[in-house]
Amino acid sequence: MAKIEPLGAVRERVLATLRQDIIAGRLGPGDRLVERELAERFGVSRVPVREAIRALVAEGFVLFETPRRTVVRRITPTDVKELFELREALEVYAAGLAASRATPQALAELRELLESTARATAAGDAETITDVNTRFHDRILALAGNNLLISVMEPVDGRLRWLTRQNEEWHQLLTEHRELYEAIASGDPERARAHALAHVRANYRSTVRHLFGPHFEHPSA
Repeated sequence: MAKIEPLGAVRERVLATLRQDIIAGRLGPGDRLVERELAERFGVSRVPVREAIRALVAEGFVLFETPRRTVVRRITPTDVKELFELREALEVYAAGLAASRATPQALAELRELLESTARATAAGDAETITDVNTRFHDRILALAGNNLLISVMEPVDGRLRWLTRQNEEWHQLLTEHRELYEAIASGDPERARAHALAHVRANYRSTVRHLFGPHFEHPSA
């Protein structure tokens, strides 16, 4: 007898897949999410699909254009600026804490992530680059040792991954992450904060260029 998957687990499976589809670009801005089609795709009822879509709305990935039409959101300049302002405030703080608290084992884990990023960058594997770069920043947050900081970042983590996926200046990202690692490994919180700030602001400019064109003018993050 086949094991019945709990409704909550079905919802989470559908939600995780759709979220990753958006982050990876398989579902693009303006694409519709149709309950019936998605239920057929996943082999489930419409209930978990409907709940997953509502969760994606709450996370800022999709919106209801009308009561019957749900689409993937288009990223606006304001969206980008606000998310990077949050990154600047929290990730810079986290880098300083990480520099003062990182253990040799934790630094070794960061080095392994950098090596994985280097391999993915050489292969031009955008999805792996996005995943590993996210894990790199998540690890720095963990090293900061502040659970409240992690909980504040969690609701926007997916959207930050989405933005990271838009930035294709991968070799520059790898260089910046290596420099940030060295700053954290130095044990100097001020140096780590300075490198984190430079990284967030450079990433903001790169993302804006990619999304809105090289001549787009927007106040710097």
